[in-house]
Amino acid sequence: MPKQNLSPIESIRWLIGFDTTSFKSNLELIHSIADYLKGIGVDSTLVHNDEKTKANLIARIGPAKPGGIVLSGHSDVVPIEGQVWDTDPFTLAERDGKVYGRGTSDMKSFIALTLALVPDFLARTLNVPIYLAFSYDEEVGCLGAPRLLDKLLSSEPKPLLAVIGEPTEMKVVNTHREVRSYITHITGKSAHSSMPALGVNAIAHAAQCIGFLKELAAELSQQNTTNEFDPQNPHYTTINVGQIHGGTATNIISEHCQFHWDCRSLPEENPEDVPNRLKAFVETNILPSMKTGVGANDPQVSVVTELHHRVPPLIPQNGSPAEEIILALTGQNQCFSAPYATEAGQFQESGIPSVVCGPGSAAQAHQPNEFIELSEVDACVAFLHKVADWASEHPTSSR
Repeated sequence: MPKQNLSPIESIRWLIGFDTTSFKSNLELIHSIADYLKGIGVDSTLVHNDEKTKANLIARIGPAKPGGIVLSGHSDVVPIEGQVWDTDPFTLAERDGKVYGRGTSDMKSFIALTLALVPDFLARTLNVPIYLAFSYDEEVGCLGAPRLLDKLLSSEPKPLLAVIGEPTEMKVVNTHREVRSYITHITGKSAHSSMPALGVNAIAHAAQCIGFLKELAAELSQQNTTNEFDPQNPHYTTINVGQIHGGTATNIISEHCQFHWDCRSLPEENPEDVPNRLKAFVETNILPSMKTGVGANDPQVSVVTELHHRVPPLIPQNGSPAEEIILALTGQNQCFSAPYATEAGQFQESGIPSVVCGPGSAAQAHQPNEFIELSEVDACVAFLHKVADWASEHPTSSR
């Protein structure tokens, strides 16, 4: 367990030291945070996954009253495999006004800084609570947040707002696209590769489907409009095929193939449009070919697309206390959009107005030699002090 009074950099170093890559357990980190909080007089609650290998953490600082603020972040990080790092990704390195390590930007620094500020929160007379809410498995589909939210809303007075501390360079983000991840399964018939008439090649038909999605993605990209947050932030629906698996050997016509893909749709668009267009293409152009000859009477020959997971969009809301209060605390006068999805949409969908605002740059996320500027650390610490000021006052005075 770390010492009770951590500097911001000490706190970041502490959390970076845990390898919480999404395919691994996060329990060592979560238990260390729980022990640290207990050592300074803060109780916490763990909410586990079914396998008890991972956990969310919820803690309340201040009175059990409605109207509090949630400071939330995910504890998992993306893999380092295949990346070339100049330093150990899980040992914090500092140089040239930056600190390096996996998760420094995305997004352990925000969690670490909230933990470093807990003694300051405790020293205040808070009129409304400050909640810490740390999740698991955000990087693989925002899988932990629903359980976290169910527990938070069933066991605590309803918060007024939530801040998800993803890297935004401390800009206030109030919108991002919905993400739906799909798996398309193609089932054909195997045969010797020298006799193609006896088989139905699943890989070949998967390639046709992928080609259609590529053309559709190009069509949708023509609907781009100016995005003020980031010129590289696509303001249109995007499609990406990320994985493909299939076949047995080069001399066997492939019987099975599947590809994983995602669609990121704008909040104002129907997220069913893209999978429906793929379905129509399959019915018109793929199945007639697959269902001729040896595949004609075989019910196993098919193309099936299943929804793997969904992350809801973050939608701007007129009069949102999250937008109004966090803009005031950061001294900004406008909100922005983000190219990535976050758990903020899940908080908003559960009834807690939310924004995304945290230190670091998304350009560093998922990269080798990931870093955060020390100026970003300082800006976040200043923001968290203002959060404590706000929670110490009557909340309506900041609206």
